Parts: sequence; structure tokens; C-alpha cells
Amino acid sequence: MFVTNLTEEQRLSKAVVAIMGNPKYTALAGVMMIGERTITDDPTIPTACTNGRDESYDRKFVASLNDAELRFLVLHEVYHKLFKHLHIWRHLYDENPDLANKANDYVINIKIADDNEDGFATMTGELASGCLDERFRGMDSAQVYNLLRDEQDGDSPGKGNDIKELGGSAQSPENGQQPFDEHDWDGAQELTADEQRELARELDEAIRQGALVAGKLGSGGDRDLEELLQPQIDWREALREFIQDTCAGKDYSTYRKPNRRYLSSGIYMPSGVTEQVGELIVAIDTSGSIGSRELSVFLSEIKEICDTVHPDGIRLLYWDTQICRDEKYNTDDLDSLVTSTKPAGGGGTDVTCVTDYIRDHNINAQAAIVLTDGYLFGGWGQWTMPVLWTILDNDRAKPDCGKTVNIKSRDL
Repeated sequence: MFVTNLTEEQRLSKAVVAIMGNPKYTALAGVMMIGERTITDDPTIPTACTNGRDESYDRKFVASLNDAELRFLVLHEVYHKLFKHLHIWRHLYDENPDLANKANDYVINIKIADDNEDGFATMTGELASGCLDERFRGMDSAQVYNLLRDEQDGDSPGKGNDIKELGGSAQSPENGQQPFDEHDWDGAQELTADEQRELARELDEAIRQGALVAGKLGSGGDRDLEELLQPQIDWREALREFIQDTCAGKDYSTYRKPNRRYLSSGIYMPSGVTEQVGELIVAIDTSGSIGSRELSVFLSEIKEICDTVHPDGIRLLYWDTQICRDEKYNTDDLDSLVTSTKPAGGGGTDVTCVTDYIRDHNINAQAAIVLTDGYLFGGWGQWTMPVLWTILDNDRAKPDCGKTVNIKSRDL
């Protein structure tokens, strides 16, 4: 137990003041002022927790930490709020609570540890067995979750091979790393709709102001804030526009389906329609990172779009390092697309097998859509048709051909 004459409430306030006074964290001041921060004796909160707005800290746990460790714990809860973990990643929690909690903590802890080589905040003492792993540097929660899920299923070799001590005694996942705080997912859901909207507004405003402060002062942490402020393209709109542009002809026009390009300007224009549209290829990466939920949402969206633009058919190609399954659906079969498809695969990730298969089987399609996480080897393939890359949870992937739209798991 850390010996001091201050009460736990006073120590918590002291930690908050120290963080807000540190130039590295000036940009976090707005986020730190959102919600309530309390010391509790509630046995259901043995360490600390947040519901995405309010923070609670167990009295005995706070007493066990030194000042640097307490600052790390406070920063940890604040980062959960900053990244909106309890709202954005609820679908991961519903699928696997343990992995979702770990994934969020791995993302946070490596950021805090990287910023505190000076010892201002340390993941030592009671925090040392928390989730910290060098492999997850630069990833978001969905990417970490997918890797943890693969390892749990035995699909990924080399678990925990590159562990680095970052401000504490990090261990590999199989050596028992566990989140040192509680994640109040249910509490986040219990916020009313008005409270959730107000929280989102407050966080967005705090992030914007923080980014401005960080830019003016040249202080650290601005990269994370800038990433949170980057506008996200609606992948559904991008997908619809690609299919309509490449598959919709101009045989005649109809007002029954207005041209979406002009609707935002208040102009009601007809869209071009054709009776002759070729086959559409949908190539799905089944190397393991794309789950059944993501696949179902993606295919449902494609099916809905094809109800407007009537292709001759859809050819689903499931692939990893080879084509694992080839499914054909004509126009009359599209209603069963999502329920009848049988994904296959699970090996490596080499999209050149798709273009090789198209060439070898003389497939003459109008366009192709590829859903992948973008972690490929062997290049992006040689395409003889328009191709749209829909990249899941990987902003670093840069295809050298076709068009690209990034999709976040949280948006599915």
C-alpha cells in the first residue's frame, strides 16, 4: 500500500491535476472534464471502471498504487472515453466479452506507455499484469480483436513472440495478461438516447478543441486526436455509387429511382437504367479476419443495391491463397444470397489467385468488388475490369489499381 497523508479522493484529484498540467496531455483536458469521477467502495468495482462518460475508482485499489501508477490508471480510463470504446465496439463485446476487453486495453496501454518513458505514468505494481504487447502497435481495437480471436482458434502462429517492456512488466497473452480495470458495457447501454447524443457531442467538441490546442502548442497526442477527427466516407454510399456507375447503363431514364448524386443538392433527377448488365464478381477474403457478421452485413448491402441495378448475376468467389469456393447467383436467386452462401477458406491471403482464376476460367464480368483486410502478399493482381477494394479495418492498405473505400467494423 502506498503510504500518504492524503485521502484517496485527494490523491485522485492530485493525479487529474498533474495530468492536465503536463504539456503532453493538455489536449486531453476537455475529455477529462466530461462526466463524474468518484472514489467508490462498491465491491462490484474492485479496481476502476468507466461507462464511457463517468469514471469510478475503488478506494483500496487506489490506496495500493503509487502516484505514477495512479496517473496511468486515470489516463487509461480517460482513453476509453476518448476512443468511445464502450459505444463503438459493443458488437465485439457481444461476440466475445473477454477478447473485446483485452483488445481495447492493448490499444490504450501501448499508447500511454509510449508517451511515458520519463516515468510520469507507469504500468507497474498492481498494473503490471495488464494487457501490453508490442505486436499491437498502431492497431485499433478491431484489428487486435481479430488477431486475438485467430490465436484463440489456433489459426495464427507466433503468439506473443515480440514482447517489449513498455513502462512495466509486459507478458505474452498466453502468460495471463488481463485487463486491470472493469469495462461497464451495460452502464454505457443504460444511458438514455438523449444522454448518448449529448455525450457524443461533448466528446467530439472536446476532441476538436484538443486537436486545436495540440496544434498550437506542438504538444504530443495530436496524432490520435487528428485521426479521430478525420471524416469517414460512407462505405455503403461508395459501394452503391461504384455498382451504379459500372453496372447501370443509359438505355432509358426513370424517376422511380432518383439519381442520388443530385439529391443532396435538392435536385430530383432520373437515374439511368439498362436491361443489359453483365455479371458482377464479389471476391471475399476468407483468410480469417472477416467474420460472419461482417460478411452478412456486406452481402446484404450488395443484394439491396442489386435490387436497383439488375446484373445478369453475381459470382461469389471465396479466397485465401486460392479460390476456395465459386458460387453463382442469377437475378432470381438474389433473395437467398445471404442465407444460402457457404463461405470457405481460412489460409493465407493472396488476391492474385482471384485474377488468375478469372483469367483461367475466361470469366467476363462487368466489374469486381473485393472485400479484404488488405494484409496481402503477392501484390494486388492484374485486373481487366473495374475493381472496388473494400478494405476492412486497415487504413494503411493502398491498392495500386481500381478504387478503394475503407470500412470500419464499428460501422457495420
